[in-house]
Amino acid sequence: MDLGAAGLSAQPFPTHGRPLVVLSYASKEAALKVLRDTCEHPTGLSLVQGPSLSGKTTLIRNFVETVDKDCSVAVIDGKGLNTTNLLISVLRQFGYDLQQSSANELLGLLRVFALQQAASHKAPLLIIENAQDLNPSALRALCELAELRVRANSALKIVLVSNRSLANIMASKAMAPMAKRLVSNFHLRPMNRDETKNYLHQKLETAGSEFPAFILPDAVCRDIWQASGGWPGIVDRVALLALARTESLPVSVSDIEHVALPTGTWADEGLDDVSPDELVPPEAPRLIVTNNGSIMNDLRMDKSRVIVGRSEHNDISINSRFVSRHHALLVRHGATTFLMDLNSTNGTFVNSQRVSNHVLIHDDVVTLGHHRIKFHDPCATVRQDLDGAEFADTAIMKTLQDMRNLLAQENTELLPAVSEELPTIQT
Repeated sequence: MDLGAAGLSAQPFPTHGRPLVVLSYASKEAALKVLRDTCEHPTGLSLVQGPSLSGKTTLIRNFVETVDKDCSVAVIDGKGLNTTNLLISVLRQFGYDLQQSSANELLGLLRVFALQQAASHKAPLLIIENAQDLNPSALRALCELAELRVRANSALKIVLVSNRSLANIMASKAMAPMAKRLVSNFHLRPMNRDETKNYLHQKLETAGSEFPAFILPDAVCRDIWQASGGWPGIVDRVALLALARTESLPVSVSDIEHVALPTGTWADEGLDDVSPDELVPPEAPRLIVTNNGSIMNDLRMDKSRVIVGRSEHNDISINSRFVSRHHALLVRHGATTFLMDLNSTNGTFVNSQRVSNHVLIHDDVVTLGHHRIKFHDPCATVRQDLDGAEFADTAIMKTLQDMRNLLAQENTELLPAVSEELPTIQT
């Protein structure tokens, strides 16, 4: 779609160059605090890690613009740099016009600069992006610089930025001079659902939209969040593609492309030290009901159980003689969704195979008579065995009993007792 037709005067989601507006969200604010604390700490050295498109470059640019003018700052791309190239890149950003010099001469020059700055003003700040790809010789040079001191304070503040965990590098014996200075090991985290919606709408407003919620309704923002995992760079790309693909406004869920998502850089270090409140909660699965290609219903599975059948009292009511009064039950437990056939006359099928009890994964198609229910849950990618799905038989029985009680209160026909006719977990 043309930007002008959407009421936009500029591209709201540029994927190159500076963004139109720099927006705030919880993980970014936490990262900015880490960077500020690193500059103020007597021996400040920190790690900032996040997967590709997690917003690291925007974060660093935003922070550097706020640094005190008395502090010299160098931001370099460390990808593939050896000792000489590293030192040349750093010194040039600190204002040196270099002639041909050996690595030792360059290292000596940088030592003198850092010591003088730390003694008379503020210790200079060195930020190295793509630190995971530095040559080992460059890391050794950094260790030498890390040991420079003016009285009790380090003469050079250092931030290493990486698209994967630096834990293994920092744990090596050769990196001890840097590891002992480490004050923060920070991992960027994605935006949550509300932050993603605000991010999208504020970018549209900055680009000239008076009605951002019309262009990207809540349901679409929610789908973009799920498709992007909440990582800012991926949010931009998914939203950009959706605007380009749509033929008319508002953008619809069908315009959203779901891409392969990166894992967080903390995954290599385990999650034992991570509070559950820090993690982005998984979005509830979508259940898309169709008949002969036409969408009859599209709903979120926000409840722990969903009953499907011909009765109007079911959560999903399908008026068809091929569908039993109470045909199937979907049970949500944690991140796992079970499907159970309720002794239906014509059976329940998943991807054309008849099932009794079944663990659903993303894009499974459940067939009941002539109707289909597409199970949409990008987080469910591995089909577990029933025995290993961490869902006890007692939990299923409790859910079935709750269902019976509800149907009884609604003056509907009671389901048969579990022990008589209802299917049980297959082992």
